[in-house]
Amino acid sequence: MTSAEKTKSEPLIDLQRLVVSVRRRRRMWVATALLGLIAGGLVAMLLPSPPTAVAQILVIHPDDSPTDSGTLMRTDVAVLETTKTAGEALKKLNSTQAPEEFLKDYEGLGLTNNVLQLTVKGKTKDEALARAQAISDAFIAEYIGRNQAAAAAQQKALLDQRNQAQNELTPIEASIVTEEAKGRNANPAQLERLYSRRAELTSKISDYDGRAQEAGIGTPKVAAGTQIVDAPRILPRSLLKTLATDAGIGFALGLLAGLGLAAVTSVVKDRPVLRREISQHLGASVIAQLPKPPRFLRRSRAVTRRQRVAATLVRAVRQEGGSVSLLDLGARRVTAALALDMAGELAEKGPVSLVDDLPKTNLRELAGEGPIEVLDRGDAPMAARERRIGVGSIEPGTAWTDLEFLGQETILVVRTGHANTEWLHTVARQLADRRIPIIGVVVVDPDPRDHTDGTLWDGLHTALRGRAGAVPERKAPPERRDPRPVVKPVEMFPREKKTARRHPTPYKRADDNADAPTKRFSPVSPDNAEAL
Repeated sequence: MTSAEKTKSEPLIDLQRLVVSVRRRRRMWVATALLGLIAGGLVAMLLPSPPTAVAQILVIHPDDSPTDSGTLMRTDVAVLETTKTAGEALKKLNSTQAPEEFLKDYEGLGLTNNVLQLTVKGKTKDEALARAQAISDAFIAEYIGRNQAAAAAQQKALLDQRNQAQNELTPIEASIVTEEAKGRNANPAQLERLYSRRAELTSKISDYDGRAQEAGIGTPKVAAGTQIVDAPRILPRSLLKTLATDAGIGFALGLLAGLGLAAVTSVVKDRPVLRREISQHLGASVIAQLPKPPRFLRRSRAVTRRQRVAATLVRAVRQEGGSVSLLDLGARRVTAALALDMAGELAEKGPVSLVDDLPKTNLRELAGEGPIEVLDRGDAPMAARERRIGVGSIEPGTAWTDLEFLGQETILVVRTGHANTEWLHTVARQLADRRIPIIGVVVVDPDPRDHTDGTLWDGLHTALRGRAGAVPERKAPPERRDPRPVVKPVEMFPREKKTARRHPTPYKRADDNADAPTKRFSPVSPDNAEAL
């Protein structure tokens, strides 16, 4: 698979990287959550909620039925929260407040099909109680008046229909009198039709009269039953409960804001935090990792881990004379300590010197008095069997042409999440241009749950493989002769000897090409370049 195909197959957003980046920014979202918690508590203490009065109203509906799903009560709540009801309540309170503003201070809630709960806020307790009473009275008066107006309108409609039937009955009575005056010449069929129509109209008139009288009475059950069943009272307020509620809301909002901000910044800044990403962008394998150096506790454990990593790095570099550099990228203290530990390991085998080119760090003070000599860049030429470790930085602003004077090879000490992808590419490209092979990468402060593979299998994935040309040939160990004679076992059933001749194959050791580099990523040394 080519690099272009790999780029196409990569997802737009790596969820694993996003989760690790958000977890590494836990200080930010924990801080925002704590700020939200504190802000919620301060709001509860400095800006307490105003006094709240509650009242319950029993509403009798003339058209109520057991199958009603709460439509009538929702209509009453909507009528309660109208400017008309608010205006009538303000008139009772003799207030000049606008009805639209007054609507923001109260709300209604249907508890059942016939019970309406009213919640009103006020500046003081007395004001909240007065407002609740005024709104309740205004709603009841409006509700009863609306029902009475509906009954009066129904009565008027019935009386109009009765008068219309009466007007129609008058000519029919006259026709009956005229037909009866004819005596024997009267038409019996005509009289029968007139009598039937007169009886029908008379029945209608009687019915309209009765219904009009009932409508005139109105709805006494509605007027008598609709009333305040629970007088306005002030809701008890607990400071601790309010404090806990507001603080919890502030904590949740702050946590969500911090997580969102951490996710956005992790995507925008594009800083690799996984071992796999760091190795891919630098073009070198991760050979060791160190946790974040502690400030107070567990320093001895951190020192032990660092010394183990230093021993690993010493085994990775060449065992004879030569120079190697440790280049820092976001972990200055760890780089200086690793250099001193490596120098201490190599001092047991021969002379060692350190080249101090690490800014804002004094290796002489850290090394103290001992066999390790700390030099400045270009102080003295390197002896024949002297080991020299150069300590420098590859932060932005690095003088790339000076890196080759620190060491022929280099080990990068990179802190996760410190540099973005573009700068890692710049470091790898500049080191390749200076023909400085990278032995490996030491990752500082990795994510504890990062189990990604930091090994490059299509390039210089180990130090020995990348520097196979510079490693001296290994001599075969001398053959050891056993003084005791070797007794060959006797076969009970000897096998038949094969007569086919075999072509002799040249002997080849198994480790001849074990450390050979790939053709694509073979390092080019200055000596080989001059020979070419």
